[in-house]
Amino acid sequence: MEKVRLEIDGKLVEAEEGMTLLQAARKIGIDIPTICYDEKMAPYGACRLCMVEIGRNNKTRLVASCVYPVEDKLVVKTESERVIKTRKMILELLLSRCQSGPIETLAKKYGLEKSRFPGEDTGCVLCGLCVRYCGEIKKANAIGFMGRGVERGVAFLPEIAPKVCLSCRECFTLCPGGKVVTESLDGTWFPPLGWQKKV
Repeated sequence: MEKVRLEIDGKLVEAEEGMTLLQAARKIGIDIPTICYDEKMAPYGACRLCMVEIGRNNKTRLVASCVYPVEDKLVVKTESERVIKTRKMILELLLSRCQSGPIETLAKKYGLEKSRFPGEDTGCVLCGLCVRYCGEIKKANAIGFMGRGVERGVAFLPEIAPKVCLSCRECFTLCPGGKVVTESLDGTWFPPLGWQKKV
């Protein structure tokens, strides 16, 4: 495997070709916040909290570090002024949908108490971890996305979920807002046939 040499926050890093910027940063102990990333699954790039600023030849831009591959001689900044401003905006948007768990923790870290954006605290930030885990790892496809835009949500599929979810529950620990757990524990998870529950 060929090696790639780049700079992350002033540190010279040697990474294997094919690694992402997020993996290279974590390899040297640099923490980049993520919500939708899980090393067991394919990179997804949904939450965009892992944005970093990359530069070469006096040109810079923001990229999602969980999906962007390492490149030779790339200069990466994980906490630049531009990155922090972008993360705060993304966190405000996420706070409009969820005010608990890692979202709340990250908001406090970046000095945010509440969101300026209107929204309902559903506990679901559409990170896709439950959907992807069920499809990629379990191959059950018992939960999926439905709707578009502001109507987008996650739904347990009534034809499959009652048969597999109650005995599995492995996606519970992945849900950053705890929505999947709440739906199962409050007794509303599997109503009669024909039901489709949006979370």
